[in-house]
Amino acid sequence: MAVSREAFGTAECGTQIYRYYISNGKGFRAGVINYGAILVNLFVPDKNGQLQDVVLGYDTLEPYFENGSFFGAVIGPSANRIGGARFVLDGKEYSLDVNDGVNNLHSHKDLGYHKRIWDVQEGTDSVTFSLQDVDGSMGFPGNKRISVTYTVTEDDELRIHYQAESDRDTIINLTNHTYFNLAGHGSGSILDHKLQLMASCYTPTAAGSIPTGEIAEVEGTPFDFRKGKRIGDEIDADDEQLKIGLGYDHNWVIDGEIGQLRKFASVSEDKSGRVMEAYTDLPGVQFYAGNCITETVGKEGAVYNKRCGFCLETQYYPDTANKPEFPSAVFGPERKYDTVTVYKFL
Repeated sequence: MAVSREAFGTAECGTQIYRYYISNGKGFRAGVINYGAILVNLFVPDKNGQLQDVVLGYDTLEPYFENGSFFGAVIGPSANRIGGARFVLDGKEYSLDVNDGVNNLHSHKDLGYHKRIWDVQEGTDSVTFSLQDVDGSMGFPGNKRISVTYTVTEDDELRIHYQAESDRDTIINLTNHTYFNLAGHGSGSILDHKLQLMASCYTPTAAGSIPTGEIAEVEGTPFDFRKGKRIGDEIDADDEQLKIGLGYDHNWVIDGEIGQLRKFASVSEDKSGRVMEAYTDLPGVQFYAGNCITETVGKEGAVYNKRCGFCLETQYYPDTANKPEFPSAVFGPERKYDTVTVYKFL
């Protein structure tokens, strides 16, 4: 196992940004930067042992200053959508940035954690990024301390350990917004990838992709991935939910006990032979098929377009701040945030 560091660019404030490579003894290697705690690279062997980078991103720092698709970023303090860009907690109403129609998406597009410079601590097989966020930042209460640790194992796993604490009750719902393409980051459409989701239910949405509060069974719908199928098989089906999301961009309710690390997904790509399994202890996952990626030049001159990468964003359900029937994402002095997500390659 090894961790190395190289200069990656200079932030707009003048701070040096570094890329940290975390490698195992077999060539499996993750590249992460202290700007946005972003996963920039993930080199994974194919069936012939050839390494390829399987995550979308940029070769240089400057495009991450915009990063409209949130490639590789840690999102916080609250990922996904909050309806009406507001919530009530302990009897007080909090107003958030209105940045997605009338709603809030990913906390704040300019001030969110994906645009912050994080402190760094290197380990032998890991890198820990940390930051402090003050009470009232982006509209959220509480002075918060956040850390995200990326670890690479000899079993070709990338483990992401999120921890947070706050001196007041607040909403904390962190995730990682990496886009995967198991054929290689510049290989085009992911519609031929086969996906299995261990989820018997999902949370339907209304206009604006805000959950209605219903937890609906996937049985008999295009959202049933329990036995595995091509992502493209039903993505353009005549279904009202798919029309709202412009394809798959929904939260699935992961089977099993919340708080227990369990496998929730398996993805395979035939040409490369790569298989990725995903594990989490969180209640939900946003499967996003990259429906809104607009043409952009990524790493190695690759041109990224619609549906050329997919996300499996582990999370508390969207709009849980306004849905008491959903698992609570309220954390504070009596409840610390501590969760793990694992992406394992076979």
